[in-house]
Amino acid sequence: MHLLMAFALAASFAPAPGELISYDERVPAGARATVMVLPVAGRTAVALRVTGLLPHRDYGTHAHVNPCGPKPEDAGPHYQNVPDPVSPSTDPSFANPRNEIWLDFTTDGRGRGIAHTVVPWQFTDRRANSIVLHAERTHTEPGHAGTAGARLGCLTVRF
Repeated sequence: MHLLMAFALAASFAPAPGELISYDERVPAGARATVMVLPVAGRTAVALRVTGLLPHRDYGTHAHVNPCGPKPEDAGPHYQNVPDPVSPSTDPSFANPRNEIWLDFTTDGRGRGIAHTVVPWQFTDRRANSIVLHAERTHTEPGHAGTAGARLGCLTVRF
């Protein structure tokens, strides 16, 4: 079965959306997100749907290693399938959309956005525990790879 078709079939089992923890006015109180994770055939598909954000705005979004907390940094670094021995990771051989879960999006006129990705691996005993919304789309150039500005909001997710 094609991965995206399997993802569509599983959509009826999507978890209820959760309210984002806001660290900045660019993620207004009451903004919500739904994250769906589907492991299939050695890969992992991840979809994100958000509502209640600012209209016509770019957000960089990544899976992080820790659950959300009261401070933006509580979510820890980006989850990497193959961890970079240097932290923070800005080496494009580690900080890239094949080794991390990147879900950048632009909101529509009503503050809604969607993003999806498929990574060529599945979680094992190490798992991501949150999705963090950042102030900018994700950078890819050496020395800045994987960076996306300030942490604006967070949702704890059971990967």
